[in-house]
Amino acid sequence: MTGLAATSPDLLHHLLVDRAVKVVIVMAALGILALGMTVIWRRAGRPKDRPD
Repeated sequence: MTGLAATSPDLLHHLLVDRAVKVVIVMAALGILALGMTVIWRRAGRPKDRPD
């Protein structure tokens, strides 16, 4: 089903699956980014044994 042979429901299904995959990839990347920023923030932050 490539080119003009794809019917409208097939095309709609393909576009929805494509969008869902892209959303999952972006959400996973944001989660990894947040985890990395948290780790860097904790390691670069003030030492825990130092009094405020």
